[in-house]
Amino acid sequence: MIRRTRLVYGVLISLWALILAWQIMEHHRVRHYSRETLINRAKDICNTCGVVIRSQRRFGGFISRERLESALKPLIRPGEVLSLALLNTAGDVVASAGAPIDFERQGLVPTGAHWAETTVALMNLVDLGTNETSEAEGQGPAIVMPRAPVFPTPATNRPPDNPPAPRDREGSRSRPDGAWQESPPPPAAIRPDDGPGGTNASPRDRRWGRSRPDGNRPPFGRPFWMSEQDYQSLIQKHGVNSFLIVLSTASMRAANSRDLWLRAVLCAFATLAVAGGASAWRHLCKSSELEVRLVRAAELNTRLKEMNLAAAGLAHETKNPLNIVRGLAQMISKQEDASPEIRSKSTEIVDQTDQVTAQLNEFIHYFRPREVRRSAVPLASVVAEVTRALSYDVEEKAIRLEVPPELPVIEADEQLLRQALFNLLLNAIQAVDRDGHIQIAASNGAGNEIALELRDNGPGVPPEHRADIFKPYFTTNEKGTGLGLAVVQQIVLAHGWEVACLPNQPRGAIFRISHLRLATAAATRAS
Repeated sequence: MIRRTRLVYGVLISLWALILAWQIMEHHRVRHYSRETLINRAKDICNTCGVVIRSQRRFGGFISRERLESALKPLIRPGEVLSLALLNTAGDVVASAGAPIDFERQGLVPTGAHWAETTVALMNLVDLGTNETSEAEGQGPAIVMPRAPVFPTPATNRPPDNPPAPRDREGSRSRPDGAWQESPPPPAAIRPDDGPGGTNASPRDRRWGRSRPDGNRPPFGRPFWMSEQDYQSLIQKHGVNSFLIVLSTASMRAANSRDLWLRAVLCAFATLAVAGGASAWRHLCKSSELEVRLVRAAELNTRLKEMNLAAAGLAHETKNPLNIVRGLAQMISKQEDASPEIRSKSTEIVDQTDQVTAQLNEFIHYFRPREVRRSAVPLASVVAEVTRALSYDVEEKAIRLEVPPELPVIEADEQLLRQALFNLLLNAIQAVDRDGHIQIAASNGAGNEIALELRDNGPGVPPEHRADIFKPYFTTNEKGTGLGLAVVQQIVLAHGWEVACLPNQPRGAIFRISHLRLATAAATRAS
């Protein structure tokens, strides 16, 4: 049984641990899925930004910073998209929307993501997908300028009263608004067969710097008035290289929190189920053990009943030889020629025989089955018969016995009630001294119940013995058998009553039988 119990407990604990591990793994999976969902949302925003940038590109790939930021502002949503920034190759912000961004690019370069307590910063590097700012193959990056680019005006269209601006670098002129423009190449540098850039090229082709049909420079390439070094420097400073998006993790944390609570509830239910299973198995084991004990107790009770019946039969059969011995001893004591010593011995034999017979009678009464046949019993008549039977003992010790003049009619077995009162009154007579006092009284209880009390002024019963005096063979009287009060308790319990020993004031004891039911009028007339 112990091995089976350990096996069951081990299986239950294993199931609980398996469920707990499963819920933990599922929660980690949900957290990972929430992160992936947030990253995919960032990818979608990056694609949208790429579309916005492509739509804002103008000649040479230039984009107005004001127009670009105005186009990006609708992408900012409180509680979801907090900030958006376009970075150059050095990691500097060239255009932004939303809240200011405070980040360290070193933490974003390896993974493309930087997770904070309430936000996450994502950069569209390799981990986040293709760089949306890169145009089709052969096109240059988008260049974000604080103001719209100012394109050069051909020399033939320049007003004559506007003197040429002084050159501040080789091949360029400074403009009044602070911008610069490339000087057109000298006429000698253009050959007649230069195509769109030569003398045969149209003024539009020469003005916008379109490449020749066999040239290598694609559309939106370096403007013809910029040198390659200035163009690359401008790309590094204002060219868009990557996106930086700062998203709020509130929705992700809320989803993770809901999932965590759900997993915790499931784990709690699993714990309760395992605990309930363990408790059920424990109670099942106890019930099985109790059933085994009950079966053994039933077998033992059957054997005890058989032994009781055999002992009662033996005691009953023993009374007959004792009666013969008692009769012979009485005959010997009455013979005229018997000596005084023989007569004394014969009288002692009679006394010892009477004592053994009394013990046998109490033994037989104790082990006799109690079958209660209830009827309306006048309590006054039963008390009168008991006092009349013990009148010799009462008169011998000059005991003052008080019996109330009127006692009610109760429901009881008359013979068993008479025996119980006889034993209680005999116990009180043996307990009191000469000139003692014994009182029988009845008091009303709850409903139609009464309590019958028998009081004496004897030495009383010590508190430590009040619960033991109703046990078989327990007595404080040297001449007692210890079965009188045990028989009283059997009779009382068979009727459904209660008996108790209480202290009497100032001295003595009170034996109270409670829950005696009054007989109805119909039962009284029938009796």
